[in-house]
Amino acid sequence: MKTWPPLSRPADAPQTRRRIPAFHPVPVGARKDGWTPLRQAEFVGSLAETRSVEGACHAIGMGKESAYRLRKRAGAAGFAAAWDAALGKPHMPVDLASAKSTGLTAGYRSRMGLLQVVMYRGRVMGTDWKDDNNAFLQHLAQLDRACTGIDAAERKSRALDRPPASTSRVDFPGARAGAATIPPPRR
Repeated sequence: MKTWPPLSRPADAPQTRRRIPAFHPVPVGARKDGWTPLRQAEFVGSLAETRSVEGACHAIGMGKESAYRLRKRAGAAGFAAAWDAALGKPHMPVDLASAKSTGLTAGYRSRMGLLQVVMYRGRVMGTDWKDDNNAFLQHLAQLDRACTGIDAAERKSRALDRPPASTSRVDFPGARAGAATIPPPRR
């Protein structure tokens, strides 16, 4: 049986670790024992500490197979990038502001926010849950465009349903029939 000496690093060489990028939680069904957003962040943090998928899953009480299934789900691009960064693997940067690259709608991204795993000297210190202001503004712009379209369609339908108003007579609320149509002066 061969035994290999442990890999040694020079004492003065700093251990380089990549910063784990913030990510949107993968959309999953609401279950108490499932992959909640906080559990996803804890998994990424444990993965950065242990460098082992099995060890990280054991630390948070989830199965390894379910972790790989979660990584393959639609909308898991940010989670997969955080996973790769935690393992120190190179990964393609994910544009968190784009629904094309994340697979998530602006409404979901603005509601759920961003999860940021906080590490200090190779240990998980906690998780920050940040608002995704960019997604909020995108969602607001989408709603504004939708309302503008509804308003334009409503104005058009009202114009088609109503006969054209005559320009010679002006009606004021509360005016009697046959009375003058000029409003009383304001005091």
